Order: sequence, then structure tokens, then C-alpha cells
Amino acid sequence: MFNIEKKISKTAEKRYFSILIPSWNNLDYLKLCVESIEKHSHFKHQIIIAVNEGADGSLEWIQSKKEIDYLYSKENLGICYALNACRSIINTDYVLYANDDMYFLPDWDLILWNEIQTIGHHFFMLSSTMIEPYDTGNPCVIVQNYGDSFENFEEEKLLKNYNTPSKKDWNGSTWPPNILPLEIWDLVGGMSVEFSPGMYSDPDLSKKCWDLGIRYFKGLGNSRVYHFGTKSTSRIKKNSGSSRFLFKWGIDCQTFSSHFLKRGTTFNGKLEETALSRFKKLICFLKKLRKI
Repeated sequence: MFNIEKKISKTAEKRYFSILIPSWNNLDYLKLCVESIEKHSHFKHQIIIAVNEGADGSLEWIQSKKEIDYLYSKENLGICYALNACRSIINTDYVLYANDDMYFLPDWDLILWNEIQTIGHHFFMLSSTMIEPYDTGNPCVIVQNYGDSFENFEEEKLLKNYNTPSKKDWNGSTWPPNILPLEIWDLVGGMSVEFSPGMYSDPDLSKKCWDLGIRYFKGLGNSRVYHFGTKSTSRIKKNSGSSRFLFKWGIDCQTFSSHFLKRGTTFNGKLEETALSRFKKLICFLKKLRKI
């Protein structure tokens, strides 16, 4: 059983988002991430760090930051358990999940907030757009290399050029940083712990939202973060997330992302389930039956 220590700061100042950041012995990136939120946010937010192990001084550093809330486990909880554990200290109406190897760029939150006000309802999931140093084939990402590590990060150059090139808003919000209303997070039960430590837990969350009836999955091209990438996942033993997704939902993740979320295509409003997506779902279900 995990023994989790929690701390929440007391403030009367309004907070807009609760930013949940799991971190596993990644202090240099975590510092950079938090400092970028503090420097480049338009609004004040509740920052909640889920400290796993903290063998690198992460816990002591966070304890020195009076306005940061945290939970701490001597064992590595993994992403799913860590994010769910944060629920008990969330004190805003919106949950935003981010990785500790992300650098938030100016007005990232203002763009998200303005979009939320425009939507006018709570049935949505939104994502910021990641800038990454290498092309991994992700159509939702801007590929520009400002360093692939803390040591060679070109922060000044990034801040001069982060808003170029232009990027249209896109379909298929799944990847962090993603944000959804707290009431939706609660309705779908947060992260699914059967995907622990975390592979494929992001699309699983989107699938749960889809089944709830949400069809507004939008990535905002002008809300941006720089993502170093795989600074924690490269160190863990990964779960077989793709197989688990298939057997849980009767549809493979690629089909869901491409034919339901239409990931990476230009955003033109809420999504609809098409005849093709229903056919693809049937094919995946029949394939699943053959394996049972």
C-alpha cells in the first residue's frame, strides 16, 4: 500500500487551473517547468506536484516553494495513481495535466481560458500544442529543435521564435498538457489505473470522455509548450498499453485516434461518429473476439 504525504497551501487569491505534474527524480526539468509556469502564465494557477521517490532533492525543493501544493510517495506511483491522488487537493474547476519535462510559453493559459469562455459548456477536452526537437510523426506537434536536454536548452532562442511557424487548431485532444472541467474528470473517474504506470492512459481518458458524450476535442495551435520528451518514460518498464486499450474498448487506439478523434486534422467544430468509424469499430471488435 502506498503511503502518501500531502500538503496544500492556503490562499484567498483566485486560481484558474489546477496544474497536475507527476515527477520522478527529474529535478532539473521540474524546476524549469515550474519556473516557466510562474513566468509565462497570464493567470495564477494551483500547481500540484506529485513527487515520486524524490531521491534527487525534488521534495526538499518543492517544500521550499510555499505556493506549490504537493503529494509525496516514497515509491513511484506511476502517472495514473499519482494524478488520481492529486484529486483530493484540487481547489479549482479545471484540471490540467502536464509533464515535468515541459516548458510553458507566454500566454499559454490565456489562450486556453479564452477558448473555454467561448465554448460556453463543460463538455470538452482541450490541449496545448507541443514544440518538440525531433519529428516522431505526430501531426499535432510543431518540430523545432531548441535542445533535447536541460543542458543544451536554448531558452532565449525559443522565447524569440516560439510563435512561429503558425499552427492551425487541430482535432484530437489527448496529449498533455490537456485540460478538462473537474466535473468531467470526476464523472469519468480520472485516470484508469489498469494502464499503470501510464502508457496509453491518455487516449483512454479521451475514450472515456467520448463515451460520456463529449465531441469537442480541440488542440489550440497558439497555446504552446516546449517538450523535451521521454525524460521519465525512457526509464521505466512500460505496460502493454495498446493491447489493454484494445481489450478494454473493443477497438484499437490507432482506429480511435484516426477515425473518431481525427487526430491532427484541422479543427472544424465538434466531432461526430461516422459510418466509417462505426465500421472500423466493428472490425476491431471482431478481431478481439477471435483472440479470446
